[in-house]
Formats: sequence, C-alpha cells, structure tokens
Amino acid sequence: MRKTKNRLKGHELYYFASCPFCIKVRLALWWMEFELPLKDILSSSKNKEALLMGGGKTQVPCLRIEHEDDDVQWLYESDDIIRYLKQQLARKKALRED
Repeated sequence: MRKTKNRLKGHELYYFASCPFCIKVRLALWWMEFELPLKDILSSSKNKEALLMGGGKTQVPCLRIEHEDDDVQWLYESDDIIRYLKQQLARKKALRED
C-alpha cells in the first residue's frame, strides 16, 4: 500500500503523454510520491498557450514553480526537473525529522 502523496503547492508540470522525457519525469513524481497538477499541452490549447506565454517556448517537460515571493520559474529538461524534485523530497524529509 502506498503512502499519502506529498503535495507540491505552487508547482505544475506541463507535458504530453507520449513524450519519453515527460514519462521519465512523471515516473519520478510517482516514485517520490509527489502530487501536483499535470497540464497536457496536446489535449488543451489553453495549457499550451500558458506554457508558451509563461516559459517562452512549448518544450516539455516543463515544471512551473511559483516561489513564495511570487516569482515564477519555468524549469525545462527532465534531468534538471528530477534533480529539483529530489531536493524537494530531501527538504520535506528533513522537515519531518525536526
């Protein structure tokens, strides 16, 4: 039985289902038990437009990160996204141990 998922507030993943790099990131999310909104850019022109307007390109996967100071970061590249997710997981575990 899987544990309760870790919610990542202020995060959204832009992707499309058949993209191998998107699949890699979505599997990492699953393994790390993270839950966040998924924005398919092929099934929704609204999602594709939001990605283009915010990040400047329609490359996926792209993780939209809204920081506490309302600054928004658009993180591309599957390996960079997974590295960021691992950092977030380590931070959550450290907070639980305190």
